Amino acid sequence: MYFPATELVLNERNEVYHLALKPNQLAHKVILVGDQDRVALISSFFDEIEHRSQHREFVCHTGSFEGKRISVLSTGIGTDNIDICIQELDALVNIDLENRTEKLLKTALEIVRIGTCGILQSDIPLHSYMLSSHAYGFDNVAHFYPIDYTEQEIQLRKNIDKHLDLPYGITPYLISADKTLTNRLSSSLTHSGITVTSSGFYGPQGRSLRLESKIKDIHVKLGNFREADTKIVNFEMESSAIFALGRQLGHACATICLGVANRPNMEFSTGCEREMNELISYVLKRI
Repeated sequence: MYFPATELVLNERNEVYHLALKPNQLAHKVILVGDQDRVALISSFFDEIEHRSQHREFVCHTGSFEGKRISVLSTGIGTDNIDICIQELDALVNIDLENRTEKLLKTALEIVRIGTCGILQSDIPLHSYMLSSHAYGFDNVAHFYPIDYTEQEIQLRKNIDKHLDLPYGITPYLISADKTLTNRLSSSLTHSGITVTSSGFYGPQGRSLRLESKIKDIHVKLGNFREADTKIVNFEMESSAIFALGRQLGHACATICLGVANRPNMEFSTGCEREMNELISYVLKRI
């Protein structure tokens, strides 16, 4: 397949347009973070750094940690940027940028998001490691693509929808994280469950300032959902699009977040630098 200039947009240096990267600058193990400053924090753990770049909010450092080549990329906040990141990461490994043609031999990336989140269960303490088994997306990114959902994902999504009784116009989707990658990140330190990916920080997460949310106490309703041993454990803003687009393109994707707020208990962390450093070290040793 040939991709014309309007579809596969490259800059004057023949780099993918938004990330401003060339294929040889990307490792096949990728850590995604929302915060630009967290890229340098993670790469400070590396034994060496071979590449640094920044274009807009997309900062990338590639280097090595204990013999593993790893890239760290900032995405900014929200699933709209994830659409850009996943598509362009895939293009870097699965499209010949010189000839604008799809490669016959495909490369599967390992993509792990490290972030912060709000906890939805009162018995999970601040600064816990929240590992996503699934993402339930309030965003609409995946609706623009032919995602192959499993029957289990479709049924679980329907059950959550029914529990929430959502207003007209809100159409969530639900998709699993990569089980092999998630198992490598799992331990006695992690709390696993469904992650809700919100399309905003205030109303879509049930917060009301001067403009009230239409779904009052949505965090309470989400936290009360139960299906066998399955719970909804946290809120964040990127994972649903990572899992959906990544899996459909053949990449293994997972998310682990540091819980910096407990919504049921109305607690917010006053500082988590040490805990975030510990989480970064934890992830680097397991990917």
